[in-house]
Parts: sequence; structure tokens; C-alpha cells
Amino acid sequence: MEPTDVHAEGLDRVVVARTAISMVDGEAGRLVLAGRAVEDLAGVRFEAIVSRLWRAAAGPRPDPHAIVPAGLDETSLRTALGAARRRAATRLGDGGAWLQLPVAMDAVRGAVALLHDDTPALDVVATVAVATAWWIAARRGVALPPPDGARDHASDLLRMITGEAAPAPAAALARYLVTVSDHGMNASTFAARVVTSTGADPVSAVVAALGALKGPLHGGAPGPVLDMLDAVGEPARAHAWLQAQLDAGHRIMGMGHRIYRVRDPRAAALEQAITSLEPGAGASRGGAARLALARAVEREATALLAARHPERPLAANVEFYTAVLLDALELPREAFTAIFACGRVAGWLAHVEEQRRCGRLVRPQSQYVGD
Repeated sequence: MEPTDVHAEGLDRVVVARTAISMVDGEAGRLVLAGRAVEDLAGVRFEAIVSRLWRAAAGPRPDPHAIVPAGLDETSLRTALGAARRRAATRLGDGGAWLQLPVAMDAVRGAVALLHDDTPALDVVATVAVATAWWIAARRGVALPPPDGARDHASDLLRMITGEAAPAPAAALARYLVTVSDHGMNASTFAARVVTSTGADPVSAVVAALGALKGPLHGGAPGPVLDMLDAVGEPARAHAWLQAQLDAGHRIMGMGHRIYRVRDPRAAALEQAITSLEPGAGASRGGAARLALARAVEREATALLAARHPERPLAANVEFYTAVLLDALELPREAFTAIFACGRVAGWLAHVEEQRRCGRLVRPQSQYVGD
């Protein structure tokens, strides 16, 4: 078949799949997750969004050989996912070479790569969480924390990382995992679907997705947002510091998005989650003062970028308030992207199932421009 005349660098505006999993409206600043707007999901546990995404992926007539257990409700998923975390800890044993890797995403990718091709989807989700928590523990030189299968997923993840999980911080982390669980045809999701389209197993698809998420243009920017806030120091210095950065030709981290032309709706959801921690519960790293600084930096950055780039709106994206929230929860910034993966893996597996039902090999054309 001859290639068409359509040429789109980065596949901009090219529709590569029909999906019931999520919808991103960049012009209006909307994100819908399996029929619910992201701002309407406050207070929802991670297990509830997993259930919604996997049901949507399975369609009205689920395949009995589906890789996701689409028939489980939130309560059943909580029990099943708790058991899966315990199995993941048993499978990972005392760690291994992957646990010694200096980069969190490399370690998590290595742990997932050890799984058998037929590992159940819930066990893949559980392995990402346990591997993330164990890598943090190993870096701190403390004992590897065993999972507590009686807890919900977000609460147990927070407990394994910090040693405790009070209700407010656990709910805030759950809000984060829900908010980042899926986001249309992003780079890591597309990578997972491409691998799945070849007939490869779900574990291989998730390993590919983890590799894509590691890139700084996709999931690797939350940590630098904190570096920026540290450098600014106080709200009064925001304008001068940001202006100097722009004059030097540097990017403002956490501002702008490939799809959104307005403020990322996930930024608002996470900003609200941070306020739930004020004035103290779990927000020991600056609390209200840190949030005030972030808001001041966002205001100044939005105004400066609008003046310099009136043709291209650049507003806060998900990474801006991700950094502030995860820091408030006392999670280490070097593991932020891995914690992101703890939520996004649910969406990856939903897309794996949807792509399996499609059954079409992803094979775009290229345009030769060589000699």
C-alpha cells in the first residue's frame, strides 16, 4: 500500500485508536476518565478508578481471556490487590541486582522485567508499587517493608515508603494516583499499545511504557519543579528569578503542555489535594508556605510566558503541583517518576486490553529523505 500524503511530526492530531478509557480536550482543559471528569473524582480510592478503567477497556462484552479482571468492583479489587502486593513481595524476595540500580525508574523497570509473560495484571500493578517502595527503602538503608494486604493500595504504598499513613496523607496520595491513572494517547501509553499490537505479552508492554515514562519530556520533570521552588525561595523573588531564567533561554519547569492550551485540569485537582493537608497533617515540608510559594511562582510564570509567547498559551501542567504534593507527603524527589508509574500502570494495562481487542498491528509509514 502506498503511503498517504499526510505527514505529522510526532503524530500531532493523528488519531491512532478509538478508546473508551479516557478523553483529553486540550482546548477546553478537560480530562475524562472512563466517563467521569477528573475534578469529580475527589475522594475516590485508587481501586475505584482501576475498576472503571478496566471495565471501560473490556467493553460491553468482556473477553473471557481478557488480561484485566474487568468484573471486579472496588471492594473486590482492594482485597485482590492487597493479596497481589504480598505475592509481589514474595516474588521479589530480598531484592536483587535491580534494587542496586541508582535510578528509581531503572530499578522498577528491572523488577517488572523479571515477571513471567503470563503474570496477572493485578500482580503487575502490585510489583510497580512494591518495587518503588523497596528501592526507596534500599536507598535509605532501612529494611524492606512488607506489604499490608489489609490496606487500600495508596495507603499501603505511603506506609511502605514513609512508615506511616494517616488518613489525610493517604487520601491525598490516592487522589494523585487517580489523577494520573490515564491521560489519552501519551507517549508511554502509545508505547504500550505498539508493543501489544505485535502480539507481545502485557509485561513487555509495561516495560516499554516504563522506558518511555523515564524520559524528561514525558514523566521526568516533577523533581526539577522542586529545584526551581528551592531556588526561588520566597514569593517576593519569583518575578525576578523567572525573568532571569527566561532571559537566559531556560525553560520554566512545570509550565506548558503538548496538548493543553489552558491550565491542565490535573493541576487543579492536585492543588486541591495539597490544601487538604493544610495546616499540618502530613505537610511537614513547608505546608501552607510551600503552597503559597508555588502559587506565586505559577502566577508570575503564567504572566511572563503570556507576554513573551502570546501565540502559545503556557500554563501549569500536572507536574507543577505533583512536585508540591509529593514533597508535602515526604516522598523523595528522586522517586517521583516511579510513584507516577504506580498510578499510570493501571491505565497502561487498560490500553493493553483495548489494543488486544483491536488486534491490529501498529505500523505507520515514514517518508524517505536520504540519498
